Amino acid sequence: MQDRKDDRWSGGDNTLPVLRAGEVLAELLERPLAPGLYLVATPIGNLGDISLRALSVLARADLIAAEDTRHSKKLLSHFGLRGELTPYHEHNAEKERPRLIARLSAGQSVALISDAGTPLVSDPGYKLVREALDEGLTVTSIPGPSAALAALTNSGLPTDTFLFAGFLPPKSGPRRARLEELKRVPATLVLFETAPRLAKSLADMADLLGPRDAAIAKELTKLHEGVTRGRLDQLAAEMAAEDALKGEFAIVVAPPAGDTDAPSDATIEQQFVQALKLESFRDAVRSVAEVLNVSRTRVYELGLKLKRD
Repeated sequence: MQDRKDDRWSGGDNTLPVLRAGEVLAELLERPLAPGLYLVATPIGNLGDISLRALSVLARADLIAAEDTRHSKKLLSHFGLRGELTPYHEHNAEKERPRLIARLSAGQSVALISDAGTPLVSDPGYKLVREALDEGLTVTSIPGPSAALAALTNSGLPTDTFLFAGFLPPKSGPRRARLEELKRVPATLVLFETAPRLAKSLADMADLLGPRDAAIAKELTKLHEGVTRGRLDQLAAEMAAEDALKGEFAIVVAPPAGDTDAPSDATIEQQFVQALKLESFRDAVRSVAEVLNVSRTRVYELGLKLKRD
C-alpha cells in the first residue's frame, strides 16, 4: 500500500508540490547569504515564473538595485518582500556604481534586477559586473526568465547558433547600416523593437536580409501572448497595417540560406540583364534581390550603373 504522500501525488492533488516548494524555499532562507553581487532574473510577465532561488536571494540581500524601483516594488510586494531598494539605471549608473561597489567591498550582498527578465541584457548592468570583478568581488548569476530566449525557442527557427543583436538604431540610415553588418552572420538573429518602429524596421529587414523566415513575439508569458510567423516581407506588410501596436517586441530572423558568401557584382548584373528582358526596371530590381538574397539597394545601384554604361 502506498503512503499518503504518494496517494496525493498520483491522485492529482497539488498539495505535495506546494509543500515541497515551500520546504526548498524555507531551507534556502535559513542559509546566510554570502557577500557579493547577485544578478537575479525576474519574470518578464507571468509572476509564477520567478524561481525559488531568486525569491530567497531577494529576501536575504542587504540591498536590491533595481532599474525602476516603482516597477520592482510591485513584484516584491506580491511576494511579501521588503528589502531595501535603490535605483540603478543608465541615467544614474555613473554616480551609483561607486556606492554599490563600496557596499559590496564592505561585505554586503547586493541583488541586481532589471524591469523584467535577466539583468545585463539591454541594460547598463555589465559595467557594474565588470567593476565588481576588477575589485575581486564575487558575482553570482541567478538564472531565470529571458525574453530573448523565450522568443527564440518559440519561433520554430534554428536554435543551434544564434546572435542577440538587441535594439536596432531608431533612424533608418544607421538601422540599415547595422542590418548590412548582420546580414551575413551565419546564425539566427534575435532583436528587440518598439511598437512605433516595428513596421519600418521589418521593412528594412525585408529589403536588406531578403525573404527570410521570421517570427515576431509579443506579450511573452502574459495573457495575450502571441507569436506571428512568416517571411520578413509578409510580416512587414502585416505590421504596417496594424493600427494599435503597443509595447516591445522580440523579432527572430532565420539565418541566411546556403552559402553565406554574397554573390558578386558580375552575377547580379548578369541576372539583372536577363530580368530586364521580361520585367520593368523596378520589378527586375525586386525579383533579382529576392532570387539572389541581396538588398534591393545593391541591385538598384548596379542596375543604374548598367544603364549609364
